[in-house]
Amino acid sequence: MQTLDPLPGLVGFAAALRAAGLPCDAQRVGAYLGAVRELDLADPTQLYWAGRLTLCADPDDLPRYDDAFAAWFSFSAPPRRRPTTPRPRHAPMAALTTDDGTGDGTGDGTDDLKVAASDVEVLRHRDVSALTPAEREHLRTLIATLRLDPPLRRAMRHRPHRTGRLDAARILRAMRATGGEPVRLARKARRTRPRRLVLLVDVSGSMTPYADALLRFAHAVTRAAPASTEVFTVGTRLTRLTRQLRARDPDEALAAAARAVPDFAGGTRLGETLRAFLDRWGQRGLARRAVVVLFSDGWERGDASLLGTETARLRRLAHAVLWVNPHAGRDGYAPVQAGIAAALPHVDRLLAGHSLATLEELLREVRRA
Repeated sequence: MQTLDPLPGLVGFAAALRAAGLPCDAQRVGAYLGAVRELDLADPTQLYWAGRLTLCADPDDLPRYDDAFAAWFSFSAPPRRRPTTPRPRHAPMAALTTDDGTGDGTGDGTDDLKVAASDVEVLRHRDVSALTPAEREHLRTLIATLRLDPPLRRAMRHRPHRTGRLDAARILRAMRATGGEPVRLARKARRTRPRRLVLLVDVSGSMTPYADALLRFAHAVTRAAPASTEVFTVGTRLTRLTRQLRARDPDEALAAAARAVPDFAGGTRLGETLRAFLDRWGQRGLARRAVVVLFSDGWERGDASLLGTETARLRRLAHAVLWVNPHAGRDGYAPVQAGIAAALPHVDRLLAGHSLATLEELLREVRRA
């Protein structure tokens, strides 16, 4: 008796889901087929969950997936049960879900999942300075999950490559083994290395509502690329925090940083602290060909022309200079503050940094730099 191949039917099911609006790309379909190979195809429950876990990308996809599954396989979707005891790792999410105490516990959990996902999306675009304590705690968890793809630069050394320049040394070595005949041409290309990333975080009084989130962001970036990331705070003094932010635990890193910063919530002398950074660190190599990100609202109590001069000096050394201003994301914002007005002509890009979404955009800009 000939055994039917289930592959066309499974691929057809994925095509039906795409027609229903689900994002079933080749990667998701491959994961689905890999999961099905490990399951019993005669069990509709296993087949249902294999597709739901690999082919659905959003809570809104679940009703459409259930309808397509029932129509394609002639099986109804298994009933969903709401967990009676929430797991501890879901506590930050539960703190943001709305609960008026009128639920009877008989729901299927889909509405709660949609509310939680919606809350996360809203939180991504909320201004950090306007968050409640529960939202701040959840935001800290989300910031810790950020991952940086560090910017790359071409290194001096080469590596074997299929389409690069001819590698004369390797060709000559190969010719010695073939009696002087160049049987195969060897090629080479430049290696790539992570480009240095320098973060300058303003911790003055006007930046206090954003300081905790920005330092946690700096910790996540430092943990992702510890060998190529440097972090300093600027205010009335310059403080290097790279060593403190390399700690694994974010709370321990922030506590060590708080002990190391003597001018937290103080004044703003960006010109003087930027000059101190360039004299002591940047001119000697730390800022050369690096991507430098300055987090500040641009309020300068010192000489604004000095800030402009030092920013121009920094731009001549660095590969790219990005200025992140939390107020730039507000409607009607204009860079009229004396400090940022003097420095803006020497900045490659002015970005907003008031929310998680804008910090994610900053990571993309750093990568593109």
